[in-house]
Amino acid sequence: MQIVRFKLLLCLYLFSSSGFAQSTYFTQQSRHHYFIQRTEIKEGKYSNRLFTGIMPYDRKEAVEDTPSIQLNEVEQYNYNSLLRNQLEWLPAERNRFASSKPVLKHFYTTPAHAYSHYANDFFITADPLFHYRQSFSNEGTGDNLFLNQRGIAIRGGVANQIGFSASVMDVQERGPLYFRQWEDSLLSVPGANFYKKFKGTGVDYIDARGSFTFKANKYIRFQAGYDRNFIGSGYRSLFLSDFAGNNLFVKINTRFWKLNYQNLFMELHAGAANNNVNNLVPKKYAAMHHLSLNIKPWLNIGFFEGVVFGRKDRFEFGYLNPVIFLRSVEGNLGSRDNAIIGADFNALLLKRVKVYGQLFLDEFNFSKLRQDASWWGNKTGVQVGMNYVDVAGIHNLDFQAEWNRVRPFTYSHFDSVSNYSHYNQPLAHPFGANFNEVIGILRYQPTGKLNLTAKVIAWQQGLDSAGGYNAGGNIFRLSGDGRNAEFGYRQLNGILSKGLNASMLISYEIRENIFMDAYALVRRFRNDFQRQNLSLFSLGLRVNLWYREYDY
Repeated sequence: MQIVRFKLLLCLYLFSSSGFAQSTYFTQQSRHHYFIQRTEIKEGKYSNRLFTGIMPYDRKEAVEDTPSIQLNEVEQYNYNSLLRNQLEWLPAERNRFASSKPVLKHFYTTPAHAYSHYANDFFITADPLFHYRQSFSNEGTGDNLFLNQRGIAIRGGVANQIGFSASVMDVQERGPLYFRQWEDSLLSVPGANFYKKFKGTGVDYIDARGSFTFKANKYIRFQAGYDRNFIGSGYRSLFLSDFAGNNLFVKINTRFWKLNYQNLFMELHAGAANNNVNNLVPKKYAAMHHLSLNIKPWLNIGFFEGVVFGRKDRFEFGYLNPVIFLRSVEGNLGSRDNAIIGADFNALLLKRVKVYGQLFLDEFNFSKLRQDASWWGNKTGVQVGMNYVDVAGIHNLDFQAEWNRVRPFTYSHFDSVSNYSHYNQPLAHPFGANFNEVIGILRYQPTGKLNLTAKVIAWQQGLDSAGGYNAGGNIFRLSGDGRNAEFGYRQLNGILSKGLNASMLISYEIRENIFMDAYALVRRFRNDFQRQNLSLFSLGLRVNLWYREYDY
């Protein structure tokens, strides 16, 4: 209730402020995100308008940040797609992108939207959402593997002051066996919140999202919504990823000079069992700050801090201060909330390469580390990665490599509420903790309509062993549960498990935002007690949606 009051106060302030043109944000994993990032690498300099280490991006700023490089044919195709999907901010381009044969005169007047209307002080677009795919595997369970998503998305703006977006999808899904084992063990569906069983081993859930955006002045933007956010430049994020389900949030973004400062306040699910009896879902909360600075045209650095805390269904107003260090608030409150800090960097090199990384500290005691680096409270994580575009001079062939390492007990906490999670899903990396991971991604777009993505994810993780021993990989266990020593917790302690997830996705764009997909996945997982060997092939049709993968 308190966070609702806070949002209402924000709204009252914003409506009383002077008008500034207000945009909406791209959807999760939008294909235009990658085009923007790729163009930035080839330009060799960071924009002071669009800070690409925080997603999703602002639509208006994305189309106003015109590329300064010569685009090849495929890049021009992608750029035109970016413009076609944001015509609310490009009145001069509407005739150029108008459809030659609209459907019933009022539908698909432009290729990107089923329905669109643009006026001087109002616009609205509406689009169907659809994704059906059928999968075939070697698991031998006899189960029909499929994904069926159906819904609608709407976005618009009023009086150049308010931007809004909303979408709702009805989803039925039966994923491979390891997807179902995740659901059974954690009582959650990756990327979803409340769900019901569907035909025995499938799941049925609603994916609903929405937000309002306001621009108070030239520098400060507010967003209140129910959706996801991502902090980082990698395939994974150790700060905040979009892996978990949607959550209620209020975001304040301040941008001036070469600096971007984001405040994020979230209401999260506290981790009880999936709610099938219509009880009030227990809550917990999080506050996060991220400061990003372009210290050189080619170099960006950032600083992150966050805290996850549990109160009896109320927000701790001490954490609302947007400029204070959260650790100091935690101390003043007399609490031991789950406070974390981190830093990140992004460097553009030779107009071909971006190097990026994150360093994450959940807990750190230098005197303990000097005594023994295997101290259980040495809770840290590190990410290092690189993007290389136009590999070996081949246009539109890109390679990404990334390494992630997270120490045991990172993200966990001494109470069951304040771990770094939402609805029994990690807020950051899907593996939780106590792992090493290497990712390689090869992307090739030979024509505008055809995209090929090959991905290999290899990892090692230390898992809990019999007798209740806590190896520190399960962030949902209490950090003191099953831990009977202060030292001896080295990386990958516990049952050493090894995994490989290799996939190939071929997508062909039939017309704007309508894709035919072919997908192949090979997954291997083994330790001394179990082995899993999965081979899977999928075919599907996708409309106005990203591709849902099982990349864990």
